[in-house]
Amino acid sequence: MTATAPGFDAVLLGTCPVPQAQYDRILLGHGSGGTLGNDLVRKLFLPAFANPTLSALEDQATLSLHGTKGAAQSIAFTTDSFVVKPIFFPGGDIGRLAVHGTVNDLAVGGATPLFLSAAFILEEGLALSDLKRIVASMREACDEAGVTLVTGDTKVVDRGKGDQIFITTAGIGVVPEGLALSIKNARPGDRILISGTIGDHGIAIMSVREGIEFETVLESDSAALNGLTRAMLEACPTIRCMRDPTRGGLSSSLNELADASRMGVRLDESLLPLKPEVKAACEMLGLDPLYVANEGKLIAVVPPDDAARVLAAMRRHPLGRNAVQIGEVVEDHPGMVIMKSVVGGERVVTMLAGEQLPRIC
Repeated sequence: MTATAPGFDAVLLGTCPVPQAQYDRILLGHGSGGTLGNDLVRKLFLPAFANPTLSALEDQATLSLHGTKGAAQSIAFTTDSFVVKPIFFPGGDIGRLAVHGTVNDLAVGGATPLFLSAAFILEEGLALSDLKRIVASMREACDEAGVTLVTGDTKVVDRGKGDQIFITTAGIGVVPEGLALSIKNARPGDRILISGTIGDHGIAIMSVREGIEFETVLESDSAALNGLTRAMLEACPTIRCMRDPTRGGLSSSLNELADASRMGVRLDESLLPLKPEVKAACEMLGLDPLYVANEGKLIAVVPPDDAARVLAAMRRHPLGRNAVQIGEVVEDHPGMVIMKSVVGGERVVTMLAGEQLPRIC
């Protein structure tokens, strides 16, 4: 087969072409949660708004507030935007996704999520019945997660300018005294656990876009993880850190961990939990499941002596019943993620360079 246009191979593989190192326009890949997005944050946003809290690059900002009597209270604060296409997909919709994504960014920092805000960008022509369905879904997700939506905003843009609906959220939660989870905390020998199968969300959405049918219904894993994180921390307060591998998938979360801690990460491909239909779809579409988004999974880095206890606590929870250990933190190759393949070799797992699945969350 002969390529007839630039980027032809990339189109076949479902990715956008990897851009040159120098660029003067925003590309689709800047929203991937991978290399380009990381580059944009570090070279543009961090220098402009430099402060220690932002520079930590956690999923949430942990802030200390002092009351009138001098007592300090730590809170977690996060914000996120959701531009998923289609807005309704197997297992969820953009509204449910917005609540879950914000709750989870707080929960993986050890916080108890309490309050949310939501800003809606609506396109002229959006069916009111669809908006009502999304709002009802958000309310249900808030009730399930135990959070309250307390403020918001609504804007409308011209027909054809907004792709139906975009949602921006912010969330606030309370961090227990003495708890300080961070991706910088990883130490050699720490075990890396994941709460369940990877790639479910991204492939569920891609199956709708591409008309892929499975023998069983593949649904997004979108879920609020604060109940699971609470159970894990009760079992083991010494957990080093937790992350929810959303945009950029498992690869981005682990590369961020390796970079921040200046440790290496070693994975075992044979241990990665993957549904057969997700594996088949990835092979058919030329996708790597390590780079596919998740919306109801988390990874945890725990001291080796505590791994069995945390794993048991995860498996007792409905959202962690398929939890497994997938690797460990090592001193070798600091800042890099290495994976042992099923055939015995090793490969470097880098951040996503382009964009495998645009508009996924």
